[in-house]
Amino acid sequence: MGFFSKIKEGLKKTKESFMNKINKVVNSFTKIDEELFEQLEEAMIMGDMGVETSEEICTRLRKLIKERGVTDPAMIMELIQEIVADMMGDDIGIDMSGKPAIIMVIGVNGAGKTTTIGKLCHQYKQEGKKVIVAAADTFRAAAIDQLQVWTERAGVDIVKHSEGSDPGAVVYDAIDAAKARNCDVLIVDTAGRLHNKKNLMDELAKINRIMESKAEECSKEVLLVLDATTGQNAVNQAKLFSETANITGIVLTKLDGTAKGGIVISIKNELGIPVKLVGVGEKIDDLQPFDSRSFVTALFENTGKTESESSDSDSEISGEEEEYED
Repeated sequence: MGFFSKIKEGLKKTKESFMNKINKVVNSFTKIDEELFEQLEEAMIMGDMGVETSEEICTRLRKLIKERGVTDPAMIMELIQEIVADMMGDDIGIDMSGKPAIIMVIGVNGAGKTTTIGKLCHQYKQEGKKVIVAAADTFRAAAIDQLQVWTERAGVDIVKHSEGSDPGAVVYDAIDAAKARNCDVLIVDTAGRLHNKKNLMDELAKINRIMESKAEECSKEVLLVLDATTGQNAVNQAKLFSETANITGIVLTKLDGTAKGGIVISIKNELGIPVKLVGVGEKIDDLQPFDSRSFVTALFENTGKTESESSDSDSEISGEEEEYED
């Protein structure tokens, strides 16, 4: 199954609860007036697109309607799709230009960090790359053991110290090991105790400094893993982490298990950080490079139809509303 099919499947809940609400607002009006804009903005905010992004979309929508002399509300969904596509911009993949390419994975516990690392290990190994993992989450009791299970399953090396040891020392040794073993990719796991913000941020800053001094010639990515089901809380987490870490991309997990897929737009618009990977299922290959064009197309597909025209597809969707289980 290609990305478009997976993202289309993964956005079913978002389309049903969020996009259909916007479509119903549009279809309930026979003329474009201020009340229409107010209801549109409210539907976007309730769909976890965020206040700032919802306001900006409506502002740009007003401008487009005025510039093009649009009077028919039926044209609005097409204009919103155009605005969202422009907001999403061009895709930026993971930088693998250096050797080893260093990928530091950050995020709160429970967002799917360990699973993301395991899937990346598997995928890179399948591509013929030599991978090593640094177990730098030395704070959480089971973190090192869980990571070792994933690395053994994927057949890649791991550098680990004892629980409670200095995470910076683990990264230092892992960089030496990656160079000595001629590895293509070094993936660095980190702690996610956001409730103890100062210690966590100090720790991430120290790891960053070690990476800069020990691996100046390597390409570096800092990927923040966010759980799509948490909606705007995920955007707030991104804001907190970006205060210390130079985040280069977002990994959005559990997109298939939420009706809050609109946060993809919010993240890109409010933080200017590209979504680089998305999780659209539980299988090992369900972590995929993000394709913004496919995302926008899948999100808006058939949304211009009236309620009666969409009823058949809606009934198909409603039969697949089981809760996502991590």
